[in-house]
Amino acid sequence: KLCGYLQKLSGKGPLRGFRSRWFVFDPRRCYLYYFKGPQEALPLGHLDIASACFSYHQPEAGAAAAGDEAAAFEVHSPNGTVAVLKAATRQDMTYWLQELQQKRWEYCNNLDAAKRDSRTSPTPSDFSKGLVAKDSPGIILSQNASAERARNILAVETSPTDLVGEQAASQPAPVQPSAINFSLKQWSTEIKNSMSSLRKGNNENRKSIFYTTEEWELLDPTPKDLEDSMALEEKRKHVAEGSKGRRLTSSAFPFDFGRIPHKTRRPLKDVIGSSKTRNSSDSSPTEWYSGNGNKLVSELQLKYQSQQEELEKLKKDLLSQKELVRLLQQTVRSSQYDKYFTSRLCEGVPKDKLELLHQKDDQILGLNNQLEKLNLEKDSLQQEVKNLKCKVGELNERLGMLVETIQAKDEVIMKLSRQLSECEDNTSSQIGAVKYSMDTCTNKELQELDRLKDNLQGYKTQNKFLNKEILELSALRRNAEAREREWQAKYTSLEAKLCQIESKYLILLQEMKTPVCSEEQSPAREVITQLLEDALKAESSEQPEQAFFKPHLVSEYDIYGFQTVPEDDDDEKLVAKSRALDLRSLSLSENREISTGVKWENYLASTMNREMMRCVELKNLIRSGIPHEHRSKMWKWCVNLHVKKFKDSTIPGYFQTLLQNALEKQNPASKQIELDLLRTLPNNKHYSSPASEGIQKLRNVLLAFSWRNPDIGYCQGLNRLVAIALLYLEQEDAFWCLVTIVEVFMPRDYYTKTLLGSQVDQRVFKDLMSEKLPRLHAHFEQYKVDYTLITFNWFLVVFVDSVVSDILFKIWDSFLYEGPKVIFRFALALFKYKEEEILKLQDSMSIFKYLRYFTRTILDARKLTGIAFGDLNPFPLRQIRNRRTYHLEKVRLELTELEAIREDFLRERETCVEKRDLISDDEEDS
Repeated sequence: KLCGYLQKLSGKGPLRGFRSRWFVFDPRRCYLYYFKGPQEALPLGHLDIASACFSYHQPEAGAAAAGDEAAAFEVHSPNGTVAVLKAATRQDMTYWLQELQQKRWEYCNNLDAAKRDSRTSPTPSDFSKGLVAKDSPGIILSQNASAERARNILAVETSPTDLVGEQAASQPAPVQPSAINFSLKQWSTEIKNSMSSLRKGNNENRKSIFYTTEEWELLDPTPKDLEDSMALEEKRKHVAEGSKGRRLTSSAFPFDFGRIPHKTRRPLKDVIGSSKTRNSSDSSPTEWYSGNGNKLVSELQLKYQSQQEELEKLKKDLLSQKELVRLLQQTVRSSQYDKYFTSRLCEGVPKDKLELLHQKDDQILGLNNQLEKLNLEKDSLQQEVKNLKCKVGELNERLGMLVETIQAKDEVIMKLSRQLSECEDNTSSQIGAVKYSMDTCTNKELQELDRLKDNLQGYKTQNKFLNKEILELSALRRNAEAREREWQAKYTSLEAKLCQIESKYLILLQEMKTPVCSEEQSPAREVITQLLEDALKAESSEQPEQAFFKPHLVSEYDIYGFQTVPEDDDDEKLVAKSRALDLRSLSLSENREISTGVKWENYLASTMNREMMRCVELKNLIRSGIPHEHRSKMWKWCVNLHVKKFKDSTIPGYFQTLLQNALEKQNPASKQIELDLLRTLPNNKHYSSPASEGIQKLRNVLLAFSWRNPDIGYCQGLNRLVAIALLYLEQEDAFWCLVTIVEVFMPRDYYTKTLLGSQVDQRVFKDLMSEKLPRLHAHFEQYKVDYTLITFNWFLVVFVDSVVSDILFKIWDSFLYEGPKVIFRFALALFKYKEEEILKLQDSMSIFKYLRYFTRTILDARKLTGIAFGDLNPFPLRQIRNRRTYHLEKVRLELTELEAIREDFLRERETCVEKRDLISDDEEDS
């Protein structure tokens, strides 16, 4: 299945642009339909590939580099319109062009005959199944072998990508970047999405190669900032002095400087600006260092040293004051202890205890003094640590300054080195320039050569494709001219034959005008005999070289395989030939009105990307008749619709298993089946002889069904149902079609030995006749005509061998879709069609004789369908079911009475000697 995504140029004015569409090729009509997406039901339009030609332009170098219009091609229609399509890649474009060319070639060469005359040439097996598909088309245009070889030589081998084929339906449609393809409804959403993405990008995309883990403020420097960067840096040093900074973990130097205490979030533009200002200054780095900046730094260092000296003096004064306080505290404690001991001594405390307390007190005082000394040492050590940290910070800062100075000196050295190298290279500059220019020219020439090679290859491919296109169009034009000559020859032949017939008719009329009284044979009889012989001549296939010239409009067999003219009776031949000519005339008039065919094509095109479902539109289309080329597909779909529940409960290979069992084991129905095979449809070429292909298929289906339904086994009438189904279905599908009719549509006991359901339907039909056609029903009652003797076979085999083939298959179309109610509709419609003719008959014998053949005289299927589905409404199915239930009880009672009478007869025959020789109908059959 050729399908996939392409972009189609559409729209007008500023909205004109490429839009992504899902394209599907339909081989039935050689149309390329396009949809909004793979899941859409209705196509937006189609392109007629059979009468189109293709082209594409080799893109220019700039366009090819940018990919613009690199994969676009054009489809030119005969009416002058040009459809511009664009594939995702040039590979896809080549694949689409090759496939469309091939489809056009095959369609115009192989299907033209079937398209010209669908009634005399059966549809090829690509579209139909069953026995009618085995018939080859009557005309196949011979292909030009040399043209075919040239096409193969000029073909370009290519393979599709993921955007071509049925698997592409599961992939998202390719997005077209051009904003012109956005619909107006999507513009606001697209703008919102763009603004939100821009907002995110402002924060996420600000990092550059200068980004570090330190929290820098990344600002884009301006030229004015670059000029004033030095002054800003010095001012920022004064503000940031004494504050805590962060340690720089990633740097341009391989040193770990630690955290610089006085640095905060320093703008990176200041660093870049200061560096660029220093590097781009007119004076050298040494002059800059000894300038105004050097004086400012020395002044700051003097102020800092003086403040440090004052701070040291204050710290020493603080320590001396703390020491004084400590000594005073010790003196106070010792005086308090002395006072305490003196009071205790006066109270009579033993002297030895007082001495012990005095010693303990001295130890405590000593420990306190020691603790205070340790605290002082600790404070001094902490102060030293702080001083060391400050020194380390100062050293880091000085080191940074030295590194910057070294970097500046290195840049000066590099600048001087470059100047030196430039001076040294001045002597060889001209030689180098010439060499460089030569290398540049050589590279440009190589690039230009590669580009020319690519263009040459592209033009070769384009030339191949256009030559192939011209070759195919020339061959198709020659075929069209040949067809036109053949049609002209056919027209001339038919015109000559018409002149001959008119001449003979004029002679006949002249002779009939003058009466002949003598006994001699008149010339009129010879003319009449000759006219009858010419009229009864059927078209034969003995002269294939003259197959295209069809002087006779009626062939020996119709498209279904039924014989159009019998071989036995000359009178019957004349009537059959006249009927066939009338059918041909009706079909030709119907073919002029293409509305039904167009409706079917549009409906099937809408179901390409979805499954068919029951709907009013489909029911009306089926009632109007399924086209011959689509009948196989539709019948199979209708059968599967009704037997899905049966199929789901069966095992795979169910039909083959039934057939194998029926062939290997004893089957009571096989004997009767063999007897009825050649009596099924003897007037159809697919069942006319034991060697016919339809006979074996018919046998297989009937045997498999008899094994599935042993209660029914085989009933006369089932063979005709299967034979009609096999004309458009394969064996297994025909088997399920029979299951649909017997087990789903018809009531129980419809095809059993008693034919109980068939008898009930005849009584229901009588009730409907009295209701829908009261005049005709009363006419039959007046002359005591039992018309159910005729209609019984209509219901049993669904009008097989009762109506002409065209009407038969249209009845079956509706029957397989709607069910058995269709049989009642068409049975009433047949009587209503000929109601006035039947009412003119005034005796029972003529009425019954007319009823036996009148259905074969009805040829207008459209009028009959209008009566069945229009004039007879309303036609509720509930009414038929209720009447079936009512008559079923009555028929069962009658059958019970008949069985009782039969048993009495058997008993009486056994007892009475005179009646022993009498036998029943069943005994006679056995």
